[in-house]
Amino acid sequence: MKITVIGGTGLIGSQLVTRLRDAGHEVIAAALSTGVDLLKGTGLDKALDGAETVVNVTNSPTFDEASPEFFRTTTGHLLAAGERAGVRHQVILSIVGVDRVPQLDYYRAKTLQEELLRNGPTPYSIVRATQFFEFMDAVMSWTADDDTVRLPSTRVQPIAAAEVVEALADVTAGEPLGGVLDVAGPDVFTLDELGRLTLAAREDRRTVVVDERAGMFGAVEGDVLVAGPGARLAPTHYRDWLESAL
Repeated sequence: MKITVIGGTGLIGSQLVTRLRDAGHEVIAAALSTGVDLLKGTGLDKALDGAETVVNVTNSPTFDEASPEFFRTTTGHLLAAGERAGVRHQVILSIVGVDRVPQLDYYRAKTLQEELLRNGPTPYSIVRATQFFEFMDAVMSWTADDDTVRLPSTRVQPIAAAEVVEALADVTAGEPLGGVLDVAGPDVFTLDELGRLTLAAREDRRTVVVDERAGMFGAVEGDVLVAGPGARLAPTHYRDWLESAL
């Protein structure tokens, strides 16, 4: 199968390209560095030529109020180019609970992307993942100083990026879902608990302070970011991943 991965040089995209190639597929890694500008729509026709499936794992360059227009424009370009090329399956990577946090600009933007895909001309699949293990450092950095890290008690169910890639690869190589697959890690934590585990594993002596307004996830309440029934649960536990990453 010929597959084009849009965003094929990033954290998820590069791993997905490798995994799909190892499975015997012909894969095009499309990104700005390869001459594909999704925002302008340039380079898409060449990148999609002969592709049966397209996977979009790109991110908006910002998480603010500009992100909805980014996804509106880029998704429109990709759907139109896919229709011209005769693509039979469009896949995107989204976020568990994305449509339940309208107060976050980025989540509204990703919800818009999903809606555009659903209403587009091509059979589709949406893979929604929980927060990546690999992003925990960035989350803590938003509200950290030399002595403390402030985190809300938001409940999360993090997953290793490699296991998101595995799920994406399976969906990409299969028939269109016409719906959503949730993927998540095996354990649920509060975000402050996750911060303490991370700091302890690295022998970082900073203190985690619970602050329900801290960072982007301070706007999230309840179990919105926790996968529901029917989710695909990955096997790797965060504690084990932390030990292996040291």
